[in-house]
Amino acid sequence: MKLITHNSKLKTNHGQAMLLTVLILGSTILAASTIAGYLTVLKIRASSDTTNSTKAVFAADTGIEWELYKYIKNQPDYPKPTFSNGASFDSFNESGIIKSRGQSSNIFRAFEVDFSGPPTP
Repeated sequence: MKLITHNSKLKTNHGQAMLLTVLILGSTILAASTIAGYLTVLKIRASSDTTNSTKAVFAADTGIEWELYKYIKNQPDYPKPTFSNGASFDSFNESGIIKSRGQSSNIFRAFEVDFSGPPTP
């Protein structure tokens, strides 16, 4: 009886596993750095537009004061103020609730004052 022996070498996948690991790690790092870059761009945009945000806040505040003045002086047709810096506002007085929205460029800020209920202690 004759024994048959095979001298074939075992096939290994070491190169493929390393390549797959490198591709997965590389794509993970690329995705994380892309997201971090996008968030940084959003933060830079938000911080660089503080001038327009401030203009919109003051415009909304002016709208509240304008509605209060009209209500206290009983002058519903008092003319709306205008701004020289390009800001504007829309305000509404709905039965004791005053709402005002200020705008400068594409930035909006809003205030609301509620005089409809009893004062709290």
